[in-house]
Amino acid sequence: MLHKIKLTPLAAESFGVRSMCTLVETPDVRVLLDAGVSLCPNRFGLPPHPIEYKTIAALRETIAAAAEKAEVVTISHYHFDHHTPSYEDWIVNWTEANETARQIYREKTVLMKNPKEKINTSQRQRAWLFQKTGGKNAKKLEAADGKAFKFGKETLLSFSEPVFHGPENSMLGWTIMTLIECEGERFMFAPDVQGPMSTRTLELVKTAKPQAIMIGGPPLYLSSFKVDEAQLQTGLTNLAAVAETVPLTILEHHTLRDSEWRDKTKQIYAAAQKIGHSVMTAAEFAGRENALLEANRQQLYRRNPPSDDFRKWMHNGLNAKCTAKPPL
Repeated sequence: MLHKIKLTPLAAESFGVRSMCTLVETPDVRVLLDAGVSLCPNRFGLPPHPIEYKTIAALRETIAAAAEKAEVVTISHYHFDHHTPSYEDWIVNWTEANETARQIYREKTVLMKNPKEKINTSQRQRAWLFQKTGGKNAKKLEAADGKAFKFGKETLLSFSEPVFHGPENSMLGWTIMTLIECEGERFMFAPDVQGPMSTRTLELVKTAKPQAIMIGGPPLYLSSFKVDEAQLQTGLTNLAAVAETVPLTILEHHTLRDSEWRDKTKQIYAAAQKIGHSVMTAAEFAGRENALLEANRQQLYRRNPPSDDFRKWMHNGLNAKCTAKPPL
């Protein structure tokens, strides 16, 4: 389907972490999309299992190795599963102070969500901090909202207008989508659009006409808790429309945090199959088995009880855990 554009998923929910980090290569440029990865600090009343920590540690190395090859790094928005902070944190982000972010952003062109416009308060603060810390390692920082950038003879990176992080007027703010075009091929990266829940976001996807899309689906695991059921149904309906429009949909992120996600997304697969399109996770695209570690955290603890040393570490104070790696 894509021959000039090579996609390599590096970290994702289907790999066992919170992320959508992907390396995209064309004959002209190598782009590292949303180089962040994190773990949920508390799910089902439990902290991340040692297997989750081993996974994020390995994927951090994978992302760092990909960053060595990339010329461009993108930031769709400033949540820590989409960009890497510079402070030390071994609980959630698996970051060494200054060094982890430096490995990723050093001498890169960073095309990022505008840090001042269409951005909520928490992300504005994180954007400011990024520019003062990890972003200082970059060759260039540029707000990308609504802009297009040409690389070499044939590659064009186009960024959408800011779109809602979920439903219209979301309290979580905005994100930007990326369209990568090369010699008639088009790949779209749509992080945290949650379906999309927004009709405007769906219109932008349809207008772009990508042959392949990686998209963040609706957060089914938050149903009737933090997200209204009607909004989730809108996200699923719009996601089915995406699957009907785009030949290959790589479904990732929030949706895969629900252990029953496959059953709850049957309509998506049916809509795609009806017209010969495909839906798969990033792991499946990469030829791997899905490793939905967060969704199955309770089972991890039951089947693989942590060591006494790990349990002692779990009961340390926040500062102590941030500055000391868990015993794995």
